[in-house]
Amino acid sequence: MTARAFSLAHCEDVTWFRDGFHAARGSAATLGRRIGLGEQRTAQLVLAVAELAANLTKHATDGALLLRVLRHLPEPGADVVAGVEVIAVDSGPGMADVPAALRDGMSTTGTLGIGLGAVRRLADTFDVHSRPGTGTIQLARFWPHPAPSAASSEPPVGGITRPISGEQTCGDAWAARTDSGSDTPAAAPSSEGPADPQPAAAASPNWSAMTGVRKAQPPAALRPGTSAPVHAAVPGPGEGLLVMSCDGLGHGPLAALAAQAAVNALRTGTGRTPEQVMQEVHRALRGTRGAAVAIARLEPGGRVLFCGTGNITATLLTPTSRASLLSHPGIAGHTTHRLRTHEYRMPDQGMLVMHSDGLSDRWSAADLAGLLHHPPAVIATGLLRQAATRRDDASVVIAKAAR
Repeated sequence: MTARAFSLAHCEDVTWFRDGFHAARGSAATLGRRIGLGEQRTAQLVLAVAELAANLTKHATDGALLLRVLRHLPEPGADVVAGVEVIAVDSGPGMADVPAALRDGMSTTGTLGIGLGAVRRLADTFDVHSRPGTGTIQLARFWPHPAPSAASSEPPVGGITRPISGEQTCGDAWAARTDSGSDTPAAAPSSEGPADPQPAAAASPNWSAMTGVRKAQPPAALRPGTSAPVHAAVPGPGEGLLVMSCDGLGHGPLAALAAQAAVNALRTGTGRTPEQVMQEVHRALRGTRGAAVAIARLEPGGRVLFCGTGNITATLLTPTSRASLLSHPGIAGHTTHRLRTHEYRMPDQGMLVMHSDGLSDRWSAADLAGLLHHPPAVIATGLLRQAATRRDDASVVIAKAAR
């Protein structure tokens, strides 16, 4: 078994603030105390939230602030470390000179840089992307001190969820875990779908109409012939990264219940290939509304295995191109028909992007080109701002290739 190569974190207690930002300070204080951040670190977190909120109030258009708990997943047997992540995002006007805005002593007149230098000093991790006319995204993470070195490293996968306008509970979710590898290759999953039998239906429903699954074109330019299903998908040697995007049917608490069941199945399951994990998720979602689910396995060297059922958009993205991955009609937890794994090759400078139908898929690589060297959570926030609708739950997950 190889050593853990990926640093991952689970996200919990996600709260969005779109106005009344004073409430965000109180929520930050509550989160810091509850997870044991420590009195001094909690006070610094609250100060950073206050400064980011003040900038949104005074200068931003369509500003929003996100608070969530991160639970870092250490080596087996070690204690889980909890921290707080803050993301501030707006739709303009943006900053023309980010380095100048980060300098201490910057005049507060006529600038969007109020407090950013202080936030950068206080946070364990800080990142900012700004583009005039588009807007600004700021990310800050706070861990207990002294923070474990692995907790302060940037994970290769990150995402964001946002509930439909007017609700607090989101029926979308994302999750990731590592597969530590095995000296013995895993048995190839059946290409016939879940192992347990499905009752015959009197008439086959129109799953394409029900799920809105999009017919993607195979990315032949990336790797000719990979659009065909891989019926004997075997994970490669060494460690792999399993990433899931899930959209519980509908919205509200029942959709969230289905999404959380899928997350739990991924985290606790033993499947190594996307098909195996999908079978585990399918069984876990029985008795729920069901969900659209997409699962990918990223391996060092650029091999990508993918299995999707329902209308999750999945893309291999570079600064100049995007290539869609093939999903098939179905609803995990109800009927998945034949599960199929497709094999792809991650292009140079590529990353995996998966999102729910709470985002339009009419975005292009050019829309995100300036964001792609930033952390996955910042890229996901940028795509959410670019393509999401407030008429549905929305989620994005980004996974950068392990080379």
